[in-house]
Amino acid sequence: MHNLGTVVKFEVIRTLKKKSFWIAALAIPLVAALVGVIIYFSSKTTGDMGRQLNNERYSLGITDDSKLLSPDILRSVSAQAVASPADGQEAVRLGKLDAYFHYPADIKKQPVEVYGKEVGLFKNGRYEGLAQQLLTQSVILQTSPNIQAIIQDSVDYKSVTYKDGQEDKGFLKLIAPGIFLVLFYFMLVTFGGQMLTSIIEEKENRVIEMILTTIKPTTLLVGKLFSLIILALVQMIIILLPIIAGYFALRNQLSLPQFDLSSIPLDPLAITLGAVIFIVSFLMYTGLLMTIGAAMPTAKEANGFFGAAMAFTFGPLYAAPLFVSSPDSLLVQILSYFPLTSPIPLLLRNAVGNLTLPEALIAIALLVLTTAIAIRIGVRIFKYGALEYSRRLSAKEIFGKR
Repeated sequence: MHNLGTVVKFEVIRTLKKKSFWIAALAIPLVAALVGVIIYFSSKTTGDMGRQLNNERYSLGITDDSKLLSPDILRSVSAQAVASPADGQEAVRLGKLDAYFHYPADIKKQPVEVYGKEVGLFKNGRYEGLAQQLLTQSVILQTSPNIQAIIQDSVDYKSVTYKDGQEDKGFLKLIAPGIFLVLFYFMLVTFGGQMLTSIIEEKENRVIEMILTTIKPTTLLVGKLFSLIILALVQMIIILLPIIAGYFALRNQLSLPQFDLSSIPLDPLAITLGAVIFIVSFLMYTGLLMTIGAAMPTAKEANGFFGAAMAFTFGPLYAAPLFVSSPDSLLVQILSYFPLTSPIPLLLRNAVGNLTLPEALIAIALLVLTTAIAIRIGVRIFKYGALEYSRRLSAKEIFGKR
């Protein structure tokens, strides 16, 4: 194993020199920045158009059979009274008025009739918006401040729940342990292909013979495993730093929600379990994908197995509501203990707080065991099949050799 450091260093430096690595790493923050710019200019344009529409003045006629509209509000928009709905509709049709509103006597049963001059697909909505605004403001003036607050939906609510005599923090308690679920999904999606092809590329390039003359198969595989972990962490940092910096720099311009980090509860046990499950799960899938890569003669054949591995990983997401509401159900227990499906159920249940310590320890032990078996099988496959360029080894060939 004295060449382990050499393998890790070589793999990390070689990958960091590839343009594809940096393109993949920088693509996500660039796309996020592009989406942010689009949202910013879209909201800015929408706001400018809204203010422009609010400042526009046009001739308006109103027939108020409901007797709900305030004369002061009608005067503020220079609305003129019209004797009948037929007269108002005719005035708009002939171009004498830009808009006409008819408020019926029984608003609950009859609709407010809105007629207007066509000014464009997106601007035609200004008429109905003004008709609703005039009615709402008029009704608000006739009520008490408390009722006004209810109508305007400006009532604040403060909810407090308790668990075991302590105040429960609600969704805030999910943030810290939930980060490991996001990281696992993020790193596997963005780096899964690299894990799969890290072994195959040497076989396809026909340089594996020279490598194995100086390095043992176990050293090569373990070195690649460590290098993949280092590269995944580097890629994660490259992706997250610009996104975090952009959030703090542009959150006011993009109207992004602001978080008070001091209000996030930190449960040491949940955070520790989340970190351990994340690390072991990532190691397990790294070893599994490397084993698949060692068994396949080409990357094209390996991609089919990669899809199956990802199906096991992310398939449990369809049962996510069960992990929250029914953690004791048989399906949840099976998905939580079966190593290939357990990472997401374990991380999600740990985040919501229904994963017990004994369950976590048993599941982690199974993950560790699966990781060791996957790496051991990968070494064995690689040892006997490294020079097989045209076919896959059979199970008899892998496990029958001594």
